[in-house]
Amino acid sequence: MKKKVGLFFAALVFSHSALAEFSPERAIALLPSGHDLALLITDPATGQTIFSQRAEQLQAPASTQKLLTALAASLYLDQNFRFTTRLEQNKADYIIRFSGDPTLSREDLAAMLRTLKQKGVHRIKGNLYLNGSQFTGYEQASGWPWDSLGVCYSAPSSSITLEHNCVQAALYSDRPLGQSTRLHIPAHQPISATSLATIVSKAQQKSTFCSLELQTQPGNHYQLNGCLPQRDKPLPLNFAVVDTEAYVREVLLQELERTGIAFEGNIVRDDSQAGHVITTHRSAPLPVLLKVMLEDSDNLIADNLAKTLGQRFFDQPGSFRNGTEAIKQIITEHTGIDLSRAVLADGSGLSRDNRIMASDMMKVVTYIYQHNASLNLLADLPVSGQTGTLRYRQSIRHQPLQNQLAAKSGSLYGTFNLAGVMTTKSGKPLLFVQFVTNYLPPEKQEDAPAVTPEIFSFERQLYTDLYESY
Repeated sequence: MKKKVGLFFAALVFSHSALAEFSPERAIALLPSGHDLALLITDPATGQTIFSQRAEQLQAPASTQKLLTALAASLYLDQNFRFTTRLEQNKADYIIRFSGDPTLSREDLAAMLRTLKQKGVHRIKGNLYLNGSQFTGYEQASGWPWDSLGVCYSAPSSSITLEHNCVQAALYSDRPLGQSTRLHIPAHQPISATSLATIVSKAQQKSTFCSLELQTQPGNHYQLNGCLPQRDKPLPLNFAVVDTEAYVREVLLQELERTGIAFEGNIVRDDSQAGHVITTHRSAPLPVLLKVMLEDSDNLIADNLAKTLGQRFFDQPGSFRNGTEAIKQIITEHTGIDLSRAVLADGSGLSRDNRIMASDMMKVVTYIYQHNASLNLLADLPVSGQTGTLRYRQSIRHQPLQNQLAAKSGSLYGTFNLAGVMTTKSGKPLLFVQFVTNYLPPEKQEDAPAVTPEIFSFERQLYTDLYESY
């Protein structure tokens, strides 16, 4: 009996001493002046708060907001849920009924047309209608920065979605200084782009305050201006499709010709058109979509899922407004977590208008952790030094933190967030929410020696100390 009491007392002393030993002040001191840090660390076994700072302060969640979207989708949608795209016929006309499938590819669309031809259709005399009635409203949420709408992480959230609403390109600056850059777009892509950007040296770029600028124009035309330093290898570019209807229309014309179906009509957007189903394409099931969304921080999957939740929860075309409201109500009804104080503008966290408290995010993380047997979302989170957005995160990719953190990352200008679970040295799981905003360190001089960014020094110190203390 004395031995058992002694062991219990020793464990109690260890617990208190470990708690006393951990102190994040050394890590916090590594952040530059002017930063704003909300930090909350808890023990899920006891519910004890290990550390809390500004946990009731509204902060921009960035992509950690995808945890809310994933939780709501898992709670409300069937695990066999799939985005469904249908090819329908009404007399001489054909209708493609889109559902906002963020994974629908050109090949998927071509396969539907091949099925049509296999059924004996070699000529379409009527029209081909695009039905996008699943969603309504804006395709970009409020708070999305105007200067990033032409790049793929800001791809429009549209019911009529194809090829992730993204086109890859390459910009070459391997010519002599002063000449124009050369832009390459794959021939099959129905967009047009020009580059007026000039090739300069790094010194010229700095002295003239010049940068590479992207302008989008109607009809999916893109123009690059400014300058680009001379470099041997091409600069990879990703253009977000601006006009989704025009893009799909041109792809369909190409695929109809390639399939060998003569087309005499017009391709028109009309959300009222309907007919009998000829063939159907279904996306991967919900668990697969959520894994990609969380591991790779896929904005389009998150936003199209959010709109789908709005469409199904309120039985009306999905939008950013009803989608975000559906997320809040679904989580509250199923978990009891009150998110009324949170401000949600989209499902991805891309909007600068989003705000949530670290304490509310911790409630979401805790619920996901406690109900992992039914939700199975922890396995979808990026793992430090191993997978997704944490595979190469400099602060936590090496020992002893490698493979010890499973967390959703989130970043915006001046914002570096993490939310998830870590396994400590003793094997103990701890939950954490890190919201770092207003992280704007002084700009480093070009000739200054390379140093580890303060945010990574902070994270390495914080999580190493936490790992070693428990």
